[in-house]
Amino acid sequence: MCSAKSDDDMTVHSQLWPYPKKMVIEREILYEEEHPPFQPLFTTTRLFGKARFTFLLVFYVIFYIVYLASGALVFSALEAPVENQIRLDVIRAKADFMARHPDITDDDLESLLDEVVRASNRGVVASRNVSGGPNWSFGQSLFFSSTVVTTIGYGHVTPLSKPGKLFCMMYALLGIPLTLVLLSALVERLLLPATALLRALNASLGHLYRPFTIRLVHLMIIVTTLVVFFLVIPASVFAYLEPDWDFLDSFYYCFISLTTIGLGDYIPGDAPGQVYRPIYKVATTFYLLIGLTFLMLTLTVFYDIPQLNLSTVFSSVKLDEDPEKMRLSGSGVVVPGYGMGGLMMRDDYNRHDQRRSVVHIRPHLDDSPSPEDTTPVHARDIRVH
Repeated sequence: MCSAKSDDDMTVHSQLWPYPKKMVIEREILYEEEHPPFQPLFTTTRLFGKARFTFLLVFYVIFYIVYLASGALVFSALEAPVENQIRLDVIRAKADFMARHPDITDDDLESLLDEVVRASNRGVVASRNVSGGPNWSFGQSLFFSSTVVTTIGYGHVTPLSKPGKLFCMMYALLGIPLTLVLLSALVERLLLPATALLRALNASLGHLYRPFTIRLVHLMIIVTTLVVFFLVIPASVFAYLEPDWDFLDSFYYCFISLTTIGLGDYIPGDAPGQVYRPIYKVATTFYLLIGLTFLMLTLTVFYDIPQLNLSTVFSSVKLDEDPEKMRLSGSGVVVPGYGMGGLMMRDDYNRHDQRRSVVHIRPHLDDSPSPEDTTPVHARDIRVH
């Protein structure tokens, strides 16, 4: 590395292959990244040229197919023995029943079982000890509406009538966008304290750690809050309230619900004799909405870290040609929000298709900050030109 300094500024040239960098620093030292983000992307640039995006996409598709196939193999190995055992238990129970009741024919029993299974698949339980109330009370209907508009879709209760099915489609067509708008607005509000936390971490740790490390610490704090307050604690509550659920079942339900997978094998409030079932359903509805909001906040913080945001790897559009990608990557125009407080660089490509970053920092009146100023150097009033 070579450097030259004038009375007004200092220009630093660094050759971090393949990342030639020129940094114009005006009367202030800027933190310099030792390992630029997306270095593998520039390596593939040298090997494949302009076809690198197609190569990366094909490689990712192959990896995704292998991932799906490996998941199928693991699930098959884990679940097939349990399924076979349950099938044998059902066959054995049916044979015992027929032995105790020789007057009942096998066809009559099969017809009864078909009706019971068909009713169960539509959310109607034929057991005589069901005392939890109807499936379409207000509380249960509110819970069903929330699973529709949040795309969780457990599938344990479905519309039975044709008008109900038509209304469900129209309701979801309007309700899903409305839910996305609501969640986005709530996340924007939650980003204010999240950004304040990031700035506090920069002020206290900026002189010790790199901006990327500080952002990882900030992300870990957000993720820990999500796990503790929206997975562990709710799972403990569900394990206490649901008689047939242990902690793993409850944690599994919370995870499957907040990730909108919604398998429907565990539904809170459907146990026989469940007290205060409507209130229980309404409370679960609000838990799902609040949990989804905080999950979206966590994903927003994750994707706002340039080194972790891989959304631009498969795109042939350069960062400076897409304002939204510039905002997500922390490059380009400095805007309010989570992107402030870190290393801001404007990325460009020269004729050799190599990356060049130019960073300008507005000079301060005093080169030596006061002892009371704990703001790290790289987080102070950065202007990108």
